[in-house]
Amino acid sequence: MIKGLHHNAYRCRDAEETRKFYEDFLGLPLVNAFRIEQTMTGRKTGGPGVLHAFFQLDDGSSLAFFEAPDMPFEFKDQHDFDLHIALEVEPDVLEAMFERGKREGREVRGISDHKFIRSIYFRDPNGYVIELAAKVPGRASAMDPKKNRAREILNDWQSSKKQPVLA
Repeated sequence: MIKGLHHNAYRCRDAEETRKFYEDFLGLPLVNAFRIEQTMTGRKTGGPGVLHAFFQLDDGSSLAFFEAPDMPFEFKDQHDFDLHIALEVEPDVLEAMFERGKREGREVRGISDHKFIRSIYFRDPNGYVIELAAKVPGRASAMDPKKNRAREILNDWQSSKKQPVLA
């Protein structure tokens, strides 16, 4: 049985710029970093190797990043629908981070009311969208599949999508 999330890992352009955003701005402590020159399965990483860094959330899980200078990767500003990382915060923290982001001249969007959460959005130094989300009191049923019809909605979506035309 899956117990929870240990870490999600992403590529980064520069480990120190990434650390400044995640540790100094968001407050996630850097809890581990190590250099990889050869994987555990024996693959060489090339060049200076790879740096793997972990930033810890309050629940013990982490966001991790790989800086791999000799491995091609297309960094781009991600669209929210393609990739975003949503982190839960308390409502007062949401408000404070929104104001802090504006004060520091960061790209910040929101505050968006999604009915069950309120969110703000930043862009990290790697182009990833970072969402800070605060739960709205009394709206927990939005994430309860016994009450929100999630499976029915997914099934309706699947059946209503245009099917590809076969040649």
